[in-house]
Amino acid sequence: MANIVNAKIEFTDGKVINLELYPDVAPITVANFVKLCNAHFYDGLCFHRVIDKFMIQGGGFVFDENRGLIQKEAPAIKGEFKSNGVNNTLKHTVGTISMARTNVKDSASSQFFICVTDTPFLDGEYAAFGRCADKESMEVAIAYGKVKTGRWQYFSDVPFNPIVIKTITVL
Repeated sequence: MANIVNAKIEFTDGKVINLELYPDVAPITVANFVKLCNAHFYDGLCFHRVIDKFMIQGGGFVFDENRGLIQKEAPAIKGEFKSNGVNNTLKHTVGTISMARTNVKDSASSQFFICVTDTPFLDGEYAAFGRCADKESMEVAIAYGKVKTGRWQYFSDVPFNPIVIKTITVL
């Protein structure tokens, strides 16, 4: 990758995930993520969906012990992936960061996920836009993928102990 943007996710438990973002692969997605980071959009949001041997997903909800998961919304962007007409060749291997979306191809906004195993069935269907920058960061993501989860209201795979983002800094 010729052009790399570095970012750091800091969690309230003191753990860190360092990221490399690839604007040459997904320029709209990286610009949106950087904009949200710089606006402190992600501060206090949680990873609300955690599935071992698949991925950890966050960036769209605050966890409130009394009211549950409260959505924080952002505008949708174009989905930068092959089945949506964009030549994004980044594979969904362990450590890849990608945008979450609904069945609507241009519905991604702020929610993202980090693959905790290779997930080739996502290639060409979701906008991968970076990777964990180092082995330690990948190990943090994989460890988060193994936390105990359950149902909360109408959500599945919610960590029993919230995984909360303190801040995401673009370096």
